[in-house]
Amino acid sequence: RSLFLNQLQKDLEEVKELLTKATRKRLRDVLMTEKHKLELEIKNQPSPKPKDVVEEEKSSLGGYTVKINNYGWDQSDKFIKIYISLNGVQKLPAENVQVNFTERSFDLLVKNLNGKNYTMTFNNLLKPISVEGSSRKIKTDMVLVMCRKKQEEKWECLTQVEKESKEKEKAAYDTSDPSEGLMNILKKMYAEGDDEMKRTINKAWVESREKQSKGDMPMDI
Repeated sequence: RSLFLNQLQKDLEEVKELLTKATRKRLRDVLMTEKHKLELEIKNQPSPKPKDVVEEEKSSLGGYTVKINNYGWDQSDKFIKIYISLNGVQKLPAENVQVNFTERSFDLLVKNLNGKNYTMTFNNLLKPISVEGSSRKIKTDMVLVMCRKKQEEKWECLTQVEKESKEKEKAAYDTSDPSEGLMNILKKMYAEGDDEMKRTINKAWVESREKQSKGDMPMDI
């Protein structure tokens, strides 16, 4: 672009030089027309951006990217609503808050909020959504993502993964053998518990094994 501008300026200098030598009116008119055309073209060339503006633009696209994990959600008959808290998001230009929807997912990108970019991705939504009917709203310190349900029905959770996880958990407790169900609950408590909880469960386990070996407790827990 700067090379092209340089060529135009050289052409203009030459036209001006020829004008000083030209004596015939017709030739002078042609040169004057060309001079005006060149001046206009040079004027309309985009001026190079100052260095600080270029650096600022780079930082708005690059910079540190934060993955959003915290959110709240709610639903109505027609929409799944996801609430994402972001301080000061209402001060950004609207084009800096972008959401890309597909039938079973959405991606949120918030650019250059307090020097950082923020992203959130939801894949494998529980049920299909309407891409055209979905949108996002910018509120004070919050982005609201509105996913339009394809069918007006209640969702038990947001994603297919959540549903499968709940079903596995339910299956662990829902068993015809009471001792097996109790064992699963103890395992879960042990896995999620602190050191004190683990010591308590270990002690109960040892005592139950001792009782069983003496024949006091037929049930294996």
